Amino acid sequence: MSGETLSVRDNRTGQQAEIPIQSGTVRALDLRKFKQNADDFGLMTYDPGYTNTAACRSRITFIDGDKGILLYRGYPIEQLAEHYSYLEVVQLILDGELPSAEGKIRFAREIAAESDLPPAAYRIIEAFDSNAHSMGMLTSVVAALSTCYPEAVQIGKPENRRKQTIRLISKVPTIAAAGYRRLNGLPFVKPSRDLSFAGNFLHMMFKGSKTENRIHPALEHALDVLFTLHADHEQNCSTSAMRAIGSSRPDPYLAAAGAIAALAGPLHGGANEAVLDMLREIGDSSRIPEHIRKVKAGEGRLMGFGHRVYKNYDPRAKIIKRMAEEVFKVTGSNPLLDIAIELEQIALKDDYFVSRKLYPNVDFYSGLIYEAMGFPSVMFPVLFAVGRMAGWTAQWEELLADPEQKIARPRQIYEGYPTRDVPAHHRG
Repeated sequence: MSGETLSVRDNRTGQQAEIPIQSGTVRALDLRKFKQNADDFGLMTYDPGYTNTAACRSRITFIDGDKGILLYRGYPIEQLAEHYSYLEVVQLILDGELPSAEGKIRFAREIAAESDLPPAAYRIIEAFDSNAHSMGMLTSVVAALSTCYPEAVQIGKPENRRKQTIRLISKVPTIAAAGYRRLNGLPFVKPSRDLSFAGNFLHMMFKGSKTENRIHPALEHALDVLFTLHADHEQNCSTSAMRAIGSSRPDPYLAAAGAIAALAGPLHGGANEAVLDMLREIGDSSRIPEHIRKVKAGEGRLMGFGHRVYKNYDPRAKIIKRMAEEVFKVTGSNPLLDIAIELEQIALKDDYFVSRKLYPNVDFYSGLIYEAMGFPSVMFPVLFAVGRMAGWTAQWEELLADPEQKIARPRQIYEGYPTRDVPAHHRG
């Protein structure tokens, strides 16, 4: 056996083995050979939250959290956000390469042609109460598309999978906008084939409303960049949900609905709203030192700082900070932005936060931008889902093509009662 191995000795039995190391990992099943007796199940790994477990191989997204690097198919996120539109990045994520000029036009037409909803989807949206939650609506309608396109279950056909992928990416913005207008008592606006992906979304959201002036080229560009920054992010909670559900082979609408549900949680898609709440609570730059003191004393949290993966400045946060400045040139200044900038400057000079590698993440400035553009905070995770649908469907496609993948079925450590009999007075 080569030197790429791990030498393991089981001190319970004296058993020794050489376990192969591949791509910096060992297979959990290789530990099963360590048993105390023939009836023993064998060793398992225990990893709550999968903090150190690789569940798949992927070619889509690479993150180096220590260095603050994010790559889509090998391209740095900074370069993609600066030079390419969201739909071009979607093609990169789905197909592995950036599109040609002709391919870019063809794909945009495919997206536009599928952007309207079937009548049943509009009826479902109309049936929701005016106080329904935006993510609950989005989850429900995406799941309902499964009934509108019954052929979607034929996931063994590549051309059919591609058709459903196009539908998901194109229809989620329409569902999101229609849901917003339902909650605000506004008539639905049909998608336009003459606008960009982001421009069409703003059109469907705000046409004829008090915030129609938010349909501005600078804001359209900012939203397009935000979609790009959210397009994929490796094996996060919602992506893992997409893969786990997809592993049982349902159609992609049902798997995507599960991913949206995972994103709805405040620990995942709702973090940028928490940042706004924190900035409003601070209220004035003069109160920042007091908030910092409370955080250090364990009496609060510095929302928008720190990340499960990044132990350096989130590269997406740097881009969003620049975009915030451009957006506020159009929408007018927001005192919360001034508080955010000063809070960031103070925290990045404080050893307490630097030593803990707590740097701004993508949520720190994104909520400010969304609010300035006219989006209510309940729409923030919906916007996240619009951008992330590209990554979810690419991950789903990769899952189906991976011969090593099986239906997701984690093990457990059972700590309940051993075998016991039902009390005699309950029998017969």
